[in-house]
Amino acid sequence: MIRLRRSATVAALTLAAVATTVLGLAGSASAHVTINPAEGKQGGYGRFAFRVPNESDTASTVKVEVNLPENAPVGSVSTMPVAGWTVAVEKRKVDPPIEVHGSQLTEAVSKLTFTAAPNGGVKPGEFQEFPVSMGPLPQVDTMVFKVLQTYSDGNVSRWIEEPTPGAEEPENPAPVLKLAAAENAPASPGASAPAAAAADDDDDAESGAAVALGVAGLVAGLGGLVLGGLAFARTRREPAAKS
Repeated sequence: MIRLRRSATVAALTLAAVATTVLGLAGSASAHVTINPAEGKQGGYGRFAFRVPNESDTASTVKVEVNLPENAPVGSVSTMPVAGWTVAVEKRKVDPPIEVHGSQLTEAVSKLTFTAAPNGGVKPGEFQEFPVSMGPLPQVDTMVFKVLQTYSDGNVSRWIEEPTPGAEEPENPAPVLKLAAAENAPASPGASAPAAAAADDDDDAESGAAVALGVAGLVAGLGGLVLGGLAFARTRREPAAKS
């Protein structure tokens, strides 16, 4: 019994060590700039946040530069105020123009630069999110945002490597937003209401038919029991045949 307990204890400690190692590797691998959520819809609008963890043990993150992809311009990009930070927006010319709400835009945001106030920034062991609203999202499968993260000691982390399908994650991956194809436009309320009503009627009809079949089955069963009982009673009353 003691040996079994010792074996169980050793196994538990081994599993704990393995779990700690795996979690530690996962934590180190995921400690890079990401966009959240990481999925959107082509042609739609969305609120996204660039999540920037601080990987330095001694310096603070004081500047974050987010470069929007040139091959996938977005007509409308707005930022949310972040306490202790300012943001500068750079634009570039686009050709052909981007249509937004019936208007043709010849410029699109190309870069967002977030700068921390003096003695501020993302300290070691912390992270900061920078929310943005974007749309309409372009007709592409992915948007790759190349990000530069500058520390107070002058070091710069360059999150600019694009992923390769089927390959391992690069060492310095850029945030990637996956875009799903837009679904077919829904039918107008006037057209969908009769369809919904028809569906409800079909469901009611099926339910009624099921109930009717169930009742018919019960009646048939009871009828069989009654006939069986009568036959049994008749055989009890009839005298046995004489030899």
